[in-house]
Amino acid sequence: MLRLLMYLVPLALTIYALIDCLNTPEDEARHLPKIVWVFIVLLFWIVGPIAWLAAGKVRTPPQNGRTPSEWHRNQRFVAPDDNPEFLKSLDKDDKDEQLLKDWEADLRRREEDLKRRASDEEPKGD
Repeated sequence: MLRLLMYLVPLALTIYALIDCLNTPEDEARHLPKIVWVFIVLLFWIVGPIAWLAAGKVRTPPQNGRTPSEWHRNQRFVAPDDNPEFLKSLDKDDKDEQLLKDWEADLRRREEDLKRRASDEEPKGD
């Protein structure tokens, strides 16, 4: 059981560090570009995740409110049928359908004109 724990703890640490690194914005990665940190975490199995957690990320909360918890505190879930923006987008879809119907009617009219011209240009009787 202890042998299994020797493999599971570093694996869990690596997975946590990798997810944390991938979710971190590019401007909050310290010392190296974010892609380099991802490779370090993946290639150096125990040392890489510890280095990322210790020195790879700015750990102070950002001043401009980019933390997910602050975003969720300021947002309120609204069901789609109560969301005015969603309802406006449905009206836009109706406008698109009307535009499509207008185009189809115009196309039918043009096709009929072409058929009429073609039948008028055919020689009558030989």
